[in-house]
Amino acid sequence: MAKDKVLCAVDVGSSKIATLIASVGEDEKVNLIGVAAVASRGVKKAQIVDIEEAVVAITESIEAAERMAGYSISSVYVSTGGPQIESTNSHAVVAVSKPEGEIQENDVLRVNDAARAIPLPSSREILHVIPRFFTVDGQEGIRDPIGMTGVRLETDTHIISGPAPAMKNLVKCMGLVGVGVEELVFSGIASSYSCLTETEKELGVVLVDIGGETTDVVIYVDGAVAHSSVIPVGARHITSDLAVGLRVSLESAEKIKLFLGKLQKTPVLPESLSEKEEAKPSHLAKSAKEDPLDVKSLGIPEDIQKISKKAVVESIIRPRVREIFELAGKEIKKSGFATQTPSGLVITGGGALTVGLLDQAKYMLGFPARLGHAEGLSGLTDEVDSPVFATASGLILYAAKSNPAPQFALPVLAKGLPLKGILARGVGLLKSFLP
Repeated sequence: MAKDKVLCAVDVGSSKIATLIASVGEDEKVNLIGVAAVASRGVKKAQIVDIEEAVVAITESIEAAERMAGYSISSVYVSTGGPQIESTNSHAVVAVSKPEGEIQENDVLRVNDAARAIPLPSSREILHVIPRFFTVDGQEGIRDPIGMTGVRLETDTHIISGPAPAMKNLVKCMGLVGVGVEELVFSGIASSYSCLTETEKELGVVLVDIGGETTDVVIYVDGAVAHSSVIPVGARHITSDLAVGLRVSLESAEKIKLFLGKLQKTPVLPESLSEKEEAKPSHLAKSAKEDPLDVKSLGIPEDIQKISKKAVVESIIRPRVREIFELAGKEIKKSGFATQTPSGLVITGGGALTVGLLDQAKYMLGFPARLGHAEGLSGLTDEVDSPVFATASGLILYAAKSNPAPQFALPVLAKGLPLKGILARGVGLLKSFLP
């Protein structure tokens, strides 16, 4: 165990802040040893809006995971997102340093540096430069050109950028908590590490990660990221619609939404393609009309009128779910890769648990669809066996496979942590272990 490398991932989301701690042995097996999740505070649309509140929530999450794991964490991998995340594909060409000789690592570094030389406003920072494939003397589709012979090396890369102030605020929060940031990772990329199979990536697949206030869309073609974007609508909008429609609080609406998702194992059928088919009686429609929504068992204080589950799902939940997939469909169409994703949709995130969501995805976009769960982990897997933990699980897997050098140039704050943050967190952690 002493030789094991210990990694920590913090998913700073709009609904929750999840922390996972894992040990990676010599066999490269990722073993979860600490899991914690707390309600998010000071975060809106995956970006920090109140540093003090965010620091308190992040500290609470990290310390709870540390108590479970029995480790004190000094550095973390952190997810980032938000509607301002943008992506573009870039192409670059360099001459091989040794003509007619073998391509070396230095050549690959030079061509990747050339690819990232894209015009960006001062308010934006490159988050990821992900090589899609290389071309050596006209031969395309090469994954790793090192060791090959050639005189001309080209690369096609996928570049993800984000707002520099928002990323620096996130790093500052971590510094105040008392931990350093190894790397900031786009949440959609992190989720793809835990939910997508290599076969799906190779064939072409669309990942839709429905978070609290945003939805990430990541498209893989030929085993590499081809497009990524963020939609400013998420599962919390469904909750808000329920609160308004049923005239209950947001807390009660969330309970009703989760209750419907768990109760209705058979998804509500989407609207049929014809009125004739829609008029056909079905066991599902009949049972929904006969079975009113019983909220007393949920402990909801509001006294709402009896209403059928079918009416709640079709009149309130379905329109918002359709909006999410309409926007996702526009992103897929805009990317130009819609015809290159035969594996269809993999839907994950907390919003994936919404009732009838898979059927609506298939109906609206015409793709096969499945729910994405974290794969590739061992240990406390029962704790994260839900689409809710897709990003946090993916962050741990990303950390286990990543290079030690971060792709995002972190501010000095991450390297020299504030003494105040370290001392405050050290005292808090010490108190937690005392009787």
